[in-house]
Amino acid sequence: MTLDDLRVFVAVCRAGSLSAVARELGRTQSAVSQHVRRLERETGVSLLERRPRGVVPTHAGRVLCEAAADSIAGLDLTLRRLGDLVNGECGSVRVTTGATTVRHFMSEAVVAFRRQYPKVSLEFQTENSSRNCFDALVTSNLDLAWITIGGPVRGIEQRPVVELPWVLAVRVDDPLAGRSCVDVTDLDGIRLVRLPQNSTSGNRLDAAFAQLGIRISSDTGVADWDTALLLVELGLGHAVVPALPGWEVPGEDGPLRLVPVRGLPPLPVGWAVRRWDALPPLARVFADTVARHCTEKVRGTARQGRPG
Repeated sequence: MTLDDLRVFVAVCRAGSLSAVARELGRTQSAVSQHVRRLERETGVSLLERRPRGVVPTHAGRVLCEAAADSIAGLDLTLRRLGDLVNGECGSVRVTTGATTVRHFMSEAVVAFRRQYPKVSLEFQTENSSRNCFDALVTSNLDLAWITIGGPVRGIEQRPVVELPWVLAVRVDDPLAGRSCVDVTDLDGIRLVRLPQNSTSGNRLDAAFAQLGIRISSDTGVADWDTALLLVELGLGHAVVPALPGWEVPGEDGPLRLVPVRGLPPLPVGWAVRRWDALPPLARVFADTVARHCTEKVRGTARQGRPG
């Protein structure tokens, strides 16, 4: 049993596919299978159940996967910290984020961090949901994940940074465009451009609507908030989106308006890590830098009296 065996096995459990892991690692499917078979021989139990559309871990496989993932995460963090001790300020910070995170939440912080640590490598890995960010954080050699704060996730610590109010995006010629704000009850029966069903932010919004008895219809979905604004501009409906810091929306002559929505709980966003107390020093500095700049940006937006 080798560390490589365990890494490959954890990756297979997460992906649910031998072939997908083989493609990701640049190996043959047979080579990936050999890692699993070696673990099964040494443990004496079956670890994977083959199904028509992939594989799933058996009960024994889940036990081994959870233990291996925790151990690998701890070892990776330790090796990173040792590397920082050797390299000083020449290490790296690895972050997994959504597609538009850096633009909206990190732009000033990245510049400030780069000025302070010009030799540090900043690496960003894009994922399309908080759930995928969690998986990448656990299975990859990553330090931080910027996510929508959700329920507890085993092996992950979440730390909120800011809470974002919700706004209704409408075309300038829409009857609601001239309102200073709308109540959530005004949205009953409205047609929305929807966020992905598997996104934490989309699920939070749906749960809030359901709890308040607000019925929403939709025939259009998007992968990110920026695309939602574009589709509203094209006349494909309205969108309820979080008021992102630094969101540039044209003024009086522009095609869109962002109208604050009363009655919806704000959306918390922030950092996720495997263990804060084991976070490499450079990653901690980067996380704190982003939190400080993001908080200042949100406060500045609130003082200006406009949502985006």
